Amino acid sequence: MTEPTHEGEAHGGALGSRLNWLRAAVLGANDGIVSTAGLVVGVAGATDDRSALLTAGLAGLLAGSMSMAAGEYVSVSTQRDSELAALAAEKRELREQPDAELEELTELLQGRGLSREVAREAAVQLTERDALKAHAAVELGIDPDRLTNPWHAAWASFLAFTAGALLPLLAIVLPPAGLRLLVTVGCVLAALTLTGWSSARLGGAEPRRAILRNVLGGALAMGVTYAAGTLLGAAGV
Repeated sequence: MTEPTHEGEAHGGALGSRLNWLRAAVLGANDGIVSTAGLVVGVAGATDDRSALLTAGLAGLLAGSMSMAAGEYVSVSTQRDSELAALAAEKRELREQPDAELEELTELLQGRGLSREVAREAAVQLTERDALKAHAAVELGIDPDRLTNPWHAAWASFLAFTAGALLPLLAIVLPPAGLRLLVTVGCVLAALTLTGWSSARLGGAEPRRAILRNVLGGALAMGVTYAAGTLLGAAGV
């Protein structure tokens, strides 16, 4: 009975990890949509020159995707460094005071609802199998075999932002001049509806509220930047 339970927990942990990556990808794409849409719509308020719109959109896409990737790399690297430091400290404690660590593991298992006798037996068996892994999981909440990878996070953020940013960029430069703004706003709001629904479903939340927040935020961003671009264009800036 033990093995199926263990496998189920492993699959559950893997599923949770995949859901976190999917949620991060959806949010990264959402950032790419909103920021690039705000940029190109703002420029469209000042000029209808296709090359200016393309240049601004590409600059925003590259700057945003690189910024997202760098920020995610730094953030996850810091998290990984903290995890490695915690594991190193735990390894040292296991080497220097194994009895105290066994008692600590027993008390932690007791705190999860096991009786003293069962908790002690479980702690002994876990320690004999892999003491560091047992303490990492129960005490630190870390799986030593699945530490966060900053490069994976950076590439995921870069690709997600780029994918989201491409939509408003293409929507503003491909249609005829008279339809650019209408097509861009329509495409962006439709995409924000999709990302709002996706993020809500992945998080187990009610979709309508998430969609409304997403759409209103994107519409506000485009409205503000378009107004600013129009004023600057009228002023000849």
